[in-house]
Amino acid sequence: MADEEEIKQSETPEKEEKKGKKEKKEKKGKKEKKGEKDDKKTEEGEKKSLIARLLPKVIIIVVMVVFGGAGFTLARLLAGSPQSQTTGDPEQGQSENMDTEDSEDGSEECWYYHMEPVIANLDVDDVTRYVKAALTLEISVEVDEKEGTAFIDEKKPVLTNWLTVYLASLHLEDIRGDSNLKRIQSHVMDAFNEKLFPDSKPKIKNVLFKEFAVQ
Repeated sequence: MADEEEIKQSETPEKEEKKGKKEKKEKKGKKEKKGEKDDKKTEEGEKKSLIARLLPKVIIIVVMVVFGGAGFTLARLLAGSPQSQTTGDPEQGQSENMDTEDSEDGSEECWYYHMEPVIANLDVDDVTRYVKAALTLEISVEVDEKEGTAFIDEKKPVLTNWLTVYLASLHLEDIRGDSNLKRIQSHVMDAFNEKLFPDSKPKIKNVLFKEFAVQ
């Protein structure tokens, strides 16, 4: 019995020592696990803090990009719309400008006097042929249009008579072809200038055919 008690007493310190070591290990393990948990919490907290700091900046950048693109598009639309309304078709604008310039140039250079048609028999043997001519006179702006029109109206019988006689003197061959028609225009212009403006330089710049028919 005494031996057994001695054995138990010798075993008790060893057990207690082992138990104490075991408890120390368990406590150490708990501390390490707790430290790991604290580290994880700290990392998660830092991540959340970083996200919280960066998120407003990201939102501001996105908003600026979106509104910047929308503003640029709106500016282009606003700038393009008036231009399209004002400019219109470039070719149409150029043609209108050319027409305006031509009309302005024409009005500055001349004005027109329209004569009534003149009918005359041609000088043809054994056949009755006649010519009908309607002329337009191109008058220089050196002559006032209102005064010039009244002046030519007054002299119209003289011009009509001369033109009738001149046409009656022509043969059928004299009025065929472009060259003969241009020659007739030149003769009529020279004769009319001589009769209307004998003491000054010619004021009739051209004689135009409104009608020239042979029957």
